[in-house]
Amino acid sequence: MYLRHKAGRLLAAVTLLLTAAGPAAGAAEAAHVPVILAFGDSLTAGLGLPADAAFPAQLQTRLAALGVTARVINAGVSGDTTADGLARLDWSLADKPALVILELGANDMLRGIDPAITRANLVAMIAKIRRSGVRVLLVGMKAAPNWGAAYQKSFDRIYPALAQADHVALYPFFLDGVAMDPTLNQADGLHPTAKGVAIIARRIAPYVIRLIGGKP
Repeated sequence: MYLRHKAGRLLAAVTLLLTAAGPAAGAAEAAHVPVILAFGDSLTAGLGLPADAAFPAQLQTRLAALGVTARVINAGVSGDTTADGLARLDWSLADKPALVILELGANDMLRGIDPAITRANLVAMIAKIRRSGVRVLLVGMKAAPNWGAAYQKSFDRIYPALAQADHVALYPFFLDGVAMDPTLNQADGLHPTAKGVAIIARRIAPYVIRLIGGKP
């Protein structure tokens, strides 16, 4: 009887210890999951798509399929220009990300904003991100031809020039493999379908993995 009582007390103590340690262990494990801030406009937000088909959700799914655990936050706001992004960046950085995917500029181009202004805003955002001790992946955009060849040339060189001058990791064109393909874009011809976003997530994932220190 004594041995059974002692064994019972020991089992209860072990159970209590495991119960107490469980949440702490789970919290410690969660603390090591890198946070990725997908910071952009409607292309990031997933305009016209359900939340689970938007770029951040599909990128997180793609990373998981490659064996990389990460939490991707959707910080896309439809209609945002680079000036809008600069104005809200500090608030978004409060999520303490390990990496910011900076996807802005398309609305500047559509509105014909001076590329020098777009570049200055991107420079300011990159500086803010870096001062926060966070890595950044700059995502490029290309100009439509409707503003003329001079504007197109000036806009298109913003992203590669920034990447070279500021030593920033660059994914050259967010819509690579998707742009101008009616089967991969919604009726407006500007925003990808879920299938189009899947292609983007697949192509950009290796860049993200290298920057967060995951498997190559």
